[in-house]
Amino acid sequence: MPKSPQKSTRGASMVLTIQQPLNKEQAAFNALVKKIEARRKRIADWNDAIALFRRKFASDLLPLQQQETELQVRLARALDAAHAQKGLTKTEKRKLAWLIVDLAQDVLSHTGHDELKALYNKHGQSDFDAEEAALRDGMKSMFEDVFGMDLGDDVDMQSEEDVLKRVEAEYRSRQTQDEAAAATRKKSAREQAREARQEAEEKRIGQSIRDVYRQLARTLHPDRETDPVEKQRKTELMQRANRAYDAGNLLQLLELQLEYIDPAHLAQTSPSQLKHYSKILKGQLREIELELAHVEQQFAAEFTLPPFAKLDPKGILPMLMADIADRNAGIRQLQQQLQDAADPPRLKAWLKQVVRRRQPDWDFDLPF
Repeated sequence: MPKSPQKSTRGASMVLTIQQPLNKEQAAFNALVKKIEARRKRIADWNDAIALFRRKFASDLLPLQQQETELQVRLARALDAAHAQKGLTKTEKRKLAWLIVDLAQDVLSHTGHDELKALYNKHGQSDFDAEEAALRDGMKSMFEDVFGMDLGDDVDMQSEEDVLKRVEAEYRSRQTQDEAAAATRKKSAREQAREARQEAEEKRIGQSIRDVYRQLARTLHPDRETDPVEKQRKTELMQRANRAYDAGNLLQLLELQLEYIDPAHLAQTSPSQLKHYSKILKGQLREIELELAHVEQQFAAEFTLPPFAKLDPKGILPMLMADIADRNAGIRQLQQQLQDAADPPRLKAWLKQVVRRRQPDWDFDLPF
């Protein structure tokens, strides 16, 4: 009679501590399972942290960003009005123009605002749209040189999603062409032998997964159960087994086997079979690591964070709180500057402290 199932907290690795010391294959299997569980936990931690981050971002940071933008627009208007007043020196007017251009540029970097664009053009003696077009063309040329491809004339360089789609589509097209070319080329004896080995290995992997699934199906099939409660539980377990089998997920099938059948079962598996299981788990580990990388990259893209920054699910909320604190400080500064802009003596005192920072030629924002 099967033992009463209990939810495993460490997955399949628990059963391999029964025999001490572990043999080479058992130790390798355990190490893989622990890595998979660690990556799974990190994905779960990321999902929880991102959900909290989104809520906090929407409730606390977005209103501050909107308030800050409104104050920047008001300040740009006030400085423009001050620029037209008498009593200012040429140097003071030049500094006012710098401040207006910087404010307009900051607002226009994340939102369209025709009034601020007009102020940018007026005091910067340039054309914002023309500068943006030139910048996008430069970015497009840089990407095309780096990736060695043509992104097309209609790509939106301000959209990370659009750029990535174009790059991915071009790579897929190249891969298809390479595969078509390879299919027409006569394969060498070594290539044929390698493909034969790969095909045999894939068949063995599929057979291993089918064997574990069949063992589960024999034990869990609800049609053989007369007790209604047990029948319902077996139905749910069988559904989990079906999903794992359809996904080719050996580890989930093994976990179900250990959860329901016998915690000592896997410890009795032969070294050669465990070695084969480990090979399958390595492939599953790679898939989980790709999923983890995708979660982290999507988070960075969603909130326009540096794509190669080292992020940790435990660190993103403190990062958000620091940003909120910075926004509050910036709002207080803008409110003070609005008062200074309305008072000529205080405005002159402020302008004395203004020193324009030289912008490097390469100072532009990538879409990601």
